[in-house]
Amino acid sequence: MSAEPTTTGTIRAIFLDVDGTYADYGIVPDGHVRAVRAAREAGHRVLLCTGRPVSMLPGNILGAGFDGLVASAGAYVEVAGEVLVDRRFPADLAARTVAALDAHDAVYVLEAQESLHVPPAASERLRAILDEHFRHAPDGRPAGSSAILDALRPASDRAAVPFAKVSVFDSPVAMEQLVEEIGEGIAVVANSVADEGRHAGELYQRGISKADGVASAIAHLGISREDTIAVGDGENDLEMIAFAGTGIAIEGSFPELVALADRTAAPPQQEGLVAAFAELGLI
Repeated sequence: MSAEPTTTGTIRAIFLDVDGTYADYGIVPDGHVRAVRAAREAGHRVLLCTGRPVSMLPGNILGAGFDGLVASAGAYVEVAGEVLVDRRFPADLAARTVAALDAHDAVYVLEAQESLHVPPAASERLRAILDEHFRHAPDGRPAGSSAILDALRPASDRAAVPFAKVSVFDSPVAMEQLVEEIGEGIAVVANSVADEGRHAGELYQRGISKADGVASAIAHLGISREDTIAVGDGENDLEMIAFAGTGIAIEGSFPELVALADRTAAPPQQEGLVAAFAELGLI
């Protein structure tokens, strides 16, 4: 990877993780909005690259305007309104996943691009977990939880839902045990609501990563890998940071990510993307 500033006239593709990178507890700093708009005005392509599905991306996150997005940690890719990738769990894997989660009465959400699906019996427990998590946001602002709660749909026949990823918010057994019980084709990473001591994480199809989404997007845009910039803070950003021409980790984030990245940026509370974009000559 290379951390050289942008060469004059070179069009870069910039991929931004959402939680902990572009936004803080679902709130986007004004400086980040301005930085994205300025980079696009300079001719660069700016895309979100998030573990969230489309249904969990409200207007306050999308409001700056983007050239596209990689959602569901690489399972969905959209550029300029054109869907390039839309991968859902195969029927057998979906059935095994739901069966294992229900066997342990876990609190989880099946994430589809159109909506989010929750077991009816777990709705109130999920709301309590989200309220507790987002209570730690600056001033206790509720915008982060509403992005999830507003898209929830109780689903009785969950195995029939065409989902791309699963967020587990509370499980009585470790995530590694769930992965073992589900069997072939599943993998897990930590999620951003895993700091309350519960067994929590994100279940996804093994072999899919944000890097796959980035590769699909830049192939469509005609931008080389060397001219990509990726910014993230979590375990699911490892492949994206490794793939990009310039990888940026948020200060104080997942240690392996910081070690892998070319450089770091301050967290969203400090509007770190503003300085990072300026240092790279993007704005």
